Amino acid sequence: KEAAHAEMMTRWVRALRPEADEPLLLAARAHHIRRWERPRDSYPAGRDGYLRWRAALQRFHADALGEIMTGVGYDDAEVKRAQGLVRKRGLGHDPDAQAMEDALCLVFMETQLADFAGQLDDDARMVEVLVSTWRKMSPEGRDAAQALALEDRAARLIEAAVQAAETEPTRRRPT
Repeated sequence: KEAAHAEMMTRWVRALRPEADEPLLLAARAHHIRRWERPRDSYPAGRDGYLRWRAALQRFHADALGEIMTGVGYDDAEVKRAQGLVRKRGLGHDPDAQAMEDALCLVFMETQLADFAGQLDDDARMVEVLVSTWRKMSPEGRDAAQALALEDRAARLIEAAVQAAETEPTRRRPT
C-alpha cells in the first residue's frame, strides 16, 4: 500500500513540477517510508492524537530518509532539503513544498476520499474536510483536482467544497 502511495506521489510531483530535482523526488517517494512502524492506533483517538501522530510521522520519515540518503553519499544540503520537504517546511513560499502538499491532497482525493466519505457518512463534515484540503492547494493543484475522474459522490463533495471555499471566510480550527 505504501509503495503504491509513494508511486502516486512521485507521479503527481512530476506532473506538477516537471523540473523536480532529486531531493524533491526522493521526498515524494519516501514521505511515508516504513509508515507501518508507527500505526495510527498507537496514539490517542481524536484530533489531538491524530495531529501528534502526524507530527511524529513527519520526523520519523524525515529521519529514515536522511539515514538512507547519507548512507548512499548525498551531501548534507541535499539531505536537509529532502528532509525539510518531508516535514512540510516552506509551505506558503517554497514551490517544491507546495508541490508535495498538492500531491498529498491529490492522492487523498484519488485513493481515500470515497472510503473516508463512506466511513464519515456526513456530507457536511466531509465538505469541511475538503474545504480545508482545498485551501492548502495551489491553483495548479486545484486544476488537477478538478480534472480527476472520481465517483459521483466524491465529485459532488469536492464541488461543494470548492463553492464553500470561495464563499466562506478562512477559518482556523481550534487546536
